[in-house]
Amino acid sequence: MPIDPDAAIEVTALGWVPEGARGHVRDLRVRWALEEAGLPYRTRLLSGAIGEERPAEYYREQPWGQVPVYREGDVQMFECGAIALHIAERSEVLLPRDDVGRARAITWLFAALNTMDVAIMGYLMAAVFNADKPWSADAGETFGTFLTQRLARLGDWLGDSEWLEGRFTVGDLMMVATLRGEEILDRAPRNVVDYVARGEARPAFQRALAAQLADFTPEPA
Repeated sequence: MPIDPDAAIEVTALGWVPEGARGHVRDLRVRWALEEAGLPYRTRLLSGAIGEERPAEYYREQPWGQVPVYREGDVQMFECGAIALHIAERSEVLLPRDDVGRARAITWLFAALNTMDVAIMGYLMAAVFNADKPWSADAGETFGTFLTQRLARLGDWLGDSEWLEGRFTVGDLMMVATLRGEEILDRAPRNVVDYVARGEARPAFQRALAAQLADFTPEPA
């Protein structure tokens, strides 16, 4: 679903980030959910220039100044997981209508954000974002071991299955989005790497990724 400047749904995103962050800013998760649900949206771009503060009023929409913020009429939300679940409630592609399937999809959405994302961010903060710090090597090894264990357990659950619960849901969307990145997948078993590749191959993901990349300017704006 192409971006529509007249769409009722608005998503905030960044107009510039460094090359390594492109395709990973978290508005991508919301864009992907909207694409899977077939819901048009428009974007409101904020500057991503390093060291530049958000407009003061934006902190009343998102207390930490992050993206995305979702707005549709009187509904205003932040946190990509909450937004994705809100969107999924409107799409059987993302959220099964039976009680069991719905419960399992929501469970995996939270697992992606709590069980996996916490381990991933700990590792990245120690081994990547602070690689020049004297404590980085020891901390990176500790967090790396923890992340590898989490990824192995996920691989054990997934086995030969295509998706986590037999069909694609918002749980898979959030899990795939959370696991993307060479630093993470280098520690993952083969079936988890293939699982992420299947998610990234979905046409809705490809449309969402192209839309995010198209919003970035060559220089900070």
